[in-house]
Amino acid sequence: MTAIALAAHIFGAVVWVGGMFAIYVCLRPALGALDPPQRFRLMRTTFQKFFPWVWTAVLLLLVSGYFMVFVTFGGFSGARLHVHLMQGVGWVMIALFVWLFHSPWLAFKRAVDTENWSGAGTHLGRIRQIIAVNLPLGLLVVIIGASGRYWG
Repeated sequence: MTAIALAAHIFGAVVWVGGMFAIYVCLRPALGALDPPQRFRLMRTTFQKFFPWVWTAVLLLLVSGYFMVFVTFGGFSGARLHVHLMQGVGWVMIALFVWLFHSPWLAFKRAVDTENWSGAGTHLGRIRQIIAVNLPLGLLVVIIGASGRYWG
């Protein structure tokens, strides 16, 4: 069961962090060639497809992570430092995503739907800022998860 939990955990991390990387590092710069209405509509569609995957990833990460903490490690006292670090940074990432989803994303979606392009730009800028914080945190968690068992 631990192997399945670990596979689910890695899948969740790859989907969420990899998706942020693809959107922020690859898609976002390429959108500069589009006019704002086209850019905003494309980002609305992209996020609308991506965010259900993020919710799924969050659920997988929580369920598989706490399964491993309690079943594999016998509780928090049996988990090593890297597991605690992943948990702490992971909760920060989840909090940022929940805020992004329930505030700037909903406002961005409304602005695009009503063709309020200046509002859409403002809210997309806020989404970009949150991803600019969450992406390095996610990459850090991946590094911690991959290397932590070999520390000291």
